[in-house]
Amino acid sequence: MAKSDAAVKEPVNRGKLKLIIVIVLALLLAVGLSVGATWYFMHSAQAKPAPAADAAPVGKQPAIFEPLAPAFVANYTQNGRQRYMQVSITMLGRNQADLEALKVHMPVIRNNLVMLFSGQSFDSLATPVGQEMLRQKATASVQEVAQKELGKVVIEQLLFTNFVLQ
Repeated sequence: MAKSDAAVKEPVNRGKLKLIIVIVLALLLAVGLSVGATWYFMHSAQAKPAPAADAAPVGKQPAIFEPLAPAFVANYTQNGRQRYMQVSITMLGRNQADLEALKVHMPVIRNNLVMLFSGQSFDSLATPVGQEMLRQKATASVQEVAQKELGKVVIEQLLFTNFVLQ
């Protein structure tokens, strides 16, 4: 009888041992696969740069700068004295075709800007805040003409590249 008990226990122990070995091997395989996959994806991400880093965002095109030449010269009076202002302006846009279409309306734009500049006071233009306010008004004036004539705002902003008061 003792031999039969030992014979029954031995196959049960071998079956459990095989099961434990299979589970350990499966766990080692799963860990190895996850480490390998992590390493592969980490190194493939470093090998090729992200496309968003190289290209400009889809919604925003590169800036196009278009100078308005010749510079604007406007005169105004202050306390009975004749004063002059010279302003060089560059337009900032994003679409070359729209900028070209806006050039057709340049006489209207220049007229509006000259009228805007000549209506200013020396006291307001002598401060940086006053100059910034004038730049914003000029930008709004050009955007208004673009909206009216082309149906869209072509210019993001106007930049004063030279500003002289006398």
